[in-house]
Amino acid sequence: MKNRLLAAGLMLGLGLAAGAATAQTSLKLAYALSTSSHYGAGAKAFASALEKDGNYTIEAFPNSALGGEREVIEGLQLGTIDLAIVSTGATLNFVPKTGVFDIPFLFRDLQHARHVLDGKIGQDMLAEFPKRGIVALAWGEQGFRHLTNNVRPVTTPADAKGLKIRTTENPIHIAAFREIGILATPMAWPEVATALQQGTIDGQENPLSVIVSAKLPQLQKYLSLTAHVYGPALVLMSPAVYDGLSDQDKQLMKDAGVTAAQAMRDYVDDIEKTGVDAVKAEGMQVNTVDHAAFAKAVEPVYPQYYKQFGQELVEAIRQAQ
Repeated sequence: MKNRLLAAGLMLGLGLAAGAATAQTSLKLAYALSTSSHYGAGAKAFASALEKDGNYTIEAFPNSALGGEREVIEGLQLGTIDLAIVSTGATLNFVPKTGVFDIPFLFRDLQHARHVLDGKIGQDMLAEFPKRGIVALAWGEQGFRHLTNNVRPVTTPADAKGLKIRTTENPIHIAAFREIGILATPMAWPEVATALQQGTIDGQENPLSVIVSAKLPQLQKYLSLTAHVYGPALVLMSPAVYDGLSDQDKQLMKDAGVTAAQAMRDYVDDIEKTGVDAVKAEGMQVNTVDHAAFAKAVEPVYPQYYKQFGQELVEAIRQAQ
C-alpha cells in the first residue's frame, strides 16, 4: 500500500512539475485596425516571435475591441492591457514630444523617416515613454498619409478648401489643415465609417495601408496622393508587466517589438506598390497633386512647430541624410 501511495505521489509531483514547465503567460495586445492591416501584420509577427520562446502567448484584440487608442494607452498605464500598437496621434497626449514626427512635409520619403526613427533622435524619443508610465519597445510604421473625399478631386491646396475632413485628435495635423482651408474635424477612428456614410464629413486622411485594409474605397470616391504627413506607429507595453520581467525576457520583448515593426514596414512597402491599383480596381478615382504647392501652403505654420518642439530638432530631422 505504501509503495502504491509513494508511486502515486511521485506521479502527481511529476505531473505538477511538467505543468509548471509548460505553463505560458498570456498577454493581451490591442490595436485599432483589422487583422489584415499593417497593425495586424505587426501583431502577428510579435506573437510569432514570442512563440519561439515558448513562455508567452498573445491574445490579440483588433478593431478597437478594447477601446480607442487613448483608452488603450491608459489601459497600459493601469496594467489592464499588456501590449498595444498605436499611432503617434494618440501618444501626443502622453508623450507630447512624439508630435514632432507628425509635422507635415517633414520627411522626404520612407527611407528618410526610417533612418531618423532608427537613429539617435528616434531612440531618444522611445526613452521618454517610461517617464509617462509606458514602455516603448519599437517604432512601427503606417506610411505617408493621403487625402480621400466624396466631393471632388483634389490636386492643389485650393481644391481642398472648405472640405470637412476627419483628422486624428492631433493639433499638429489640425493646424496645417486649417492653414490650407480644410475644415479639420477630429474624430475617433471607430466613428469614421458611420460619419462618412451619413455625410457628416466629406472625407478623411490616412496612409494607403489604412485606406486599403479599412475598405475605404467602398465609402470614398476620390483619393489624392498628398503624402502630407508620415505616419509612425509604436509598439508599447505596460510597465506592470515589463518591470517584473527578467533581463532576458525584457530583451525578448524588445526583440519581438523590432520584429513587429519590421513586419509593419514590409506591409507598407508592399502596399505602396499595390495599393493604388487596388483602390482603382474598386472604382476609386486616384490623382497626383502639386506636392510643392501643398508644402508651401503649410510653411506659415512652421514657426509654431519650432516654438513647440525646438527649431534645432525640427531642422535636424528635415536635414537628416
